[in-house]
Amino acid sequence: MSDQVFLRGMEFEGRHGVSDEERADPQVIELDIDLDLDLRPAGTTDDLDKTANYARVFEICRAQVEEHSHRLLEALGEQIAADLLAAFAAAERVTVTVRKPGVPIDGVLDHAGVRLERTRA
Repeated sequence: MSDQVFLRGMEFEGRHGVSDEERADPQVIELDIDLDLDLRPAGTTDDLDKTANYARVFEICRAQVEEHSHRLLEALGEQIAADLLAAFAAAERVTVTVRKPGVPIDGVLDHAGVRLERTRA
């Protein structure tokens, strides 16, 4: 499938991290999402219900980052991928990229992150 709905550079604040200190105050979490699905039905009918609504994708991501707390970015990404596949039945695959700029590492680092790709089983 070469059709894709994507959102880039989403930013939310959440309490995610291994240590209690990391989870004490909200930190910026950045997300990119790629949803692979056939966009012909939406393209030929001009019907929002036949695609992945960007606003709904954004809200699913926001809810997971802001309303939950995970120790690992891997767990956060896994849950977002599951939520998106559950919400959009036409999606064949989702790629979730999670970046955390405020990683407590003693050195210069722009961000750390994970990228997960999940397909419908």
